[in-house]
Amino acid sequence: MSTVKNSARDPNQGTALKFVILMGVVSLFADATYEGARSIAGPFLSILGASATVVGIVAGFGELVGYGLRSLFGYLSDKTGKYWAITIFGYAVNLLAVPLLALAGRWEIAAFFMVTERLGKAVRTPARDAMLSHAASRIGCGKGFGLHEALDQVGAMLGPAIVALVLYLRGGYRTGFALLLIPALLSLSILAVAKRLYPRPRDFEEAPARIQGGHFPRAYWLYLIAVGLIAAGFADFPLIAYHFKRASVISDDWIPILYVIAMGVDALAALLFGRLFDRWGMSVLIPAALISAGFAPLVFLGGFRLGILGMALWGVGMGAQESVMRAAVADFVSADRRGSAYGIFNTGYGIFWFLGSALMGILYDVSLPFLIAFSITVQLASIPLFLRIRRVKKTEP
Repeated sequence: MSTVKNSARDPNQGTALKFVILMGVVSLFADATYEGARSIAGPFLSILGASATVVGIVAGFGELVGYGLRSLFGYLSDKTGKYWAITIFGYAVNLLAVPLLALAGRWEIAAFFMVTERLGKAVRTPARDAMLSHAASRIGCGKGFGLHEALDQVGAMLGPAIVALVLYLRGGYRTGFALLLIPALLSLSILAVAKRLYPRPRDFEEAPARIQGGHFPRAYWLYLIAVGLIAAGFADFPLIAYHFKRASVISDDWIPILYVIAMGVDALAALLFGRLFDRWGMSVLIPAALISAGFAPLVFLGGFRLGILGMALWGVGMGAQESVMRAAVADFVSADRRGSAYGIFNTGYGIFWFLGSALMGILYDVSLPFLIAFSITVQLASIPLFLRIRRVKKTEP
């Protein structure tokens, strides 16, 4: 379980909190950029002629790239120590690919830019999370990552809201993608300021090594599988948005609004579950899994009102994963191996996400009840593993 290692009088706590907030603002504008794009990616691909299977595979493959390559870039960040350089390069690729979607005239080109955006996220995330973990160790890992995720999701609400307004004003999808260049440039500018103010985030942490030798503990691998099962059963939003449009459940301008609602719930859930993690550990993911497993029948079988409720449950699951998931990884490993630990963990997470997303895209074209049954069953299968992890951690140093 994560603990705060320094007293409230420690001036480094205040500085660490400022760093977390500043990086949260970077993520706020970054999420406004790419989550704004993701909120309409499914319908945009549909307009360009893609099927549900294609949407599911493209979304899943993007996540596979976005998570699968993190092991490489996590290793490189630990090996070279150039956490800031890798982070800045990754953010540039991640964000500048989004406005280029406005130029896509075929679904294949749009898919390329969508995957490129995810590639940029793969490059920068392990190094960024390693730097955040150092600062978060001063204020509580759950609190630190929960606060970062909450700010992150404010941006995830802002971006889709901008796109929804554009669609409401009859501006079209391409205009929405083009306008997202503004938050992209703001994010990159603030990131440059953060590097200038905090060139060595590692100095925030004074924690001793927590693992022996060259291997990660068994509980780490069990945790990867457990969270991976949740990811496999978690439908990506482009497929959900595709369903809303195809089934005419929700109008085009309301689809990004539902994403805004989900991101708002995500932000609140991240703060709540982050705080609970500092008190009770990763077992807080058990009630989160129980809650989020109910999103699929509401989203894929319900109408407008049930769709809103389903997206709220989907947001609970995302908030719990994004805050507790990263905080728990920091609690498993020593400070000098965080980049590798985050990279390997996210590679496995991405493989689970890709396989689940691709299968759910296929199941959507075959049978919605099969898709829903798969989603619920796989997510609930994580609960016995979370219970097992608590026992295993007690036997490991």
